Amino acid sequence: MFARPRLIATDLDGTLLRSDGTVSARSARALAAVAELGVETVLVTARPPRWLHDLAHVVGARGVAICGNGAFRYDVAGRRVFGEQTIPPEVVSEVARDLRRELPGTGFAAERASGLAAERMFAAIHDHPEDLVTTDRIEALGDGRVGKLLARNPHLDDDEFLCAAREIVADRVVLAYSGAGGLAEMSAPGVTKAAALAAWCAELGIEAAEVWTFGDMPNDLPMLTWAGRSFAVANAHDEVHAAASDRCPANDDDGVAQMIETLLGGR
Repeated sequence: MFARPRLIATDLDGTLLRSDGTVSARSARALAAVAELGVETVLVTARPPRWLHDLAHVVGARGVAICGNGAFRYDVAGRRVFGEQTIPPEVVSEVARDLRRELPGTGFAAERASGLAAERMFAAIHDHPEDLVTTDRIEALGDGRVGKLLARNPHLDDDEFLCAAREIVADRVVLAYSGAGGLAEMSAPGVTKAAALAAWCAELGIEAAEVWTFGDMPNDLPMLTWAGRSFAVANAHDEVHAAASDRCPANDDDGVAQMIETLLGGR
């Protein structure tokens, strides 16, 4: 029998969400049921706030999501960012300059509390929102508050670009990979899913040992290794399987829901 956690934190894409991007009725029921027991539930995702509007029904009573790989705290139901950790403007400028110089053809976009901004040449892999802000150079943004800096180079294969970019940026930013083809996702130093989740848990008086986490990709690793119990879904990256304390069925088999149901069965 599993000991009951005080908080459950789950990644979205590839973990809680099915491959078609939906939350199954089973998963929604499981999260609602565990929340009724007084267990906090938190979505922890690389997604920006604007991609969470349809998920208000699966967050707990507080309706909190940690998004942008830890850059933003988001009130999902209220559609309100109530905390952010941004990259210093001078670091955005330096990193963009160096990546352009060393890896010609690299384009940039920026996730901000106010929405997405992108260079006109940015090789986007998703449809742009209607309120997209465009610029010739990402560092020319007027407000300078970048939660997550995105970079992509269509001339290099994914692994080649990500490995080269990681060397170039060094420790000036945290470079993460969430599985979005060739997209380097950069946050301010020290900003990870784990750091943001730990800070939220500290405010709630919850220890790491009292937390269950679920994930599938390398950007989940800090969160998984921080928590008292961690689950890699069956479809997870090899590094995630190696790091997690436990495994659960794949996202398309509602693996997160199955583990929560096991917990509920032990109450």
